[in-house]
Amino acid sequence: MASPSRPARAITEPDDQSTAAGTSATPSRPDTEIHSGVGVLDKTIKILDALQSGPSTLGQLVAATGLARPTAHRLATALERHRFVLRDQHGRFVIGSRFAELAAAAGEDRLLTAAGPILQTLLDRTGESAQIYRRQGDQRVCIASVERTSGLRDSIPVGAILSMEAGSAAQILLAWEDSERMHMGLRHARFTATRLAEVRKRGWAESANEREDGVCSISAPIRNASQQVIAAISISGPTGRMGSTPGRRYAPLVMSAGRYLSEALIRASTSA
Repeated sequence: MASPSRPARAITEPDDQSTAAGTSATPSRPDTEIHSGVGVLDKTIKILDALQSGPSTLGQLVAATGLARPTAHRLATALERHRFVLRDQHGRFVIGSRFAELAAAAGEDRLLTAAGPILQTLLDRTGESAQIYRRQGDQRVCIASVERTSGLRDSIPVGAILSMEAGSAAQILLAWEDSERMHMGLRHARFTATRLAEVRKRGWAESANEREDGVCSISAPIRNASQQVIAAISISGPTGRMGSTPGRRYAPLVMSAGRYLSEALIRASTSA
């Protein structure tokens, strides 16, 4: 495995102009790349382009990019610090989760355009507040919400930031993550890997008194055109009204809403 990363400022250091004594220079390669005029950026893009083909060791990155080994290592580990690059179980470099997060954010406008009527339909059919959550680092943020106008309700305003450690939406947003991020997310979670396996199998999640005493929720995934889970759609309310196992009653409605929004995103992406 590669040695520990240098400080993040190393990415701004001048690129290696010569190889160490006793080693041969990197063979010249055809000048087919796009040159932006910012050398360190162009070299970083070479790293990412190489990883599009799959996991790579440091040596494979050097061979694929033509970069000097210290330069390839410095850039790859800097990208790792920002989660644009991760390591798999064998210590190889792979494309990181940050790209999925940025793609989700880029598609958020399309999602919000379709979300309003669907959330209102969920509210009308279930009588409970409805929300959409997107993962943001180690937390989740509510990006759309409709609430009951009277009676007990679970009030989650747009922009509210909640933990990824509890709640049915957190289960959905974690259940389809890569194994490394999933196990990191489970360290302090109030649910288990077994629970997430059940969520993946049935396609929905529920929680009761998990995020907050007296509150329960049901959630389902929203997927993009690549079938990545980019958000969770939920309904939530008091346990006294919805019951301790609300999924039995409400899961089909929430799953249907998630599928509709997923299909809307696919249609929007193909017509763009």
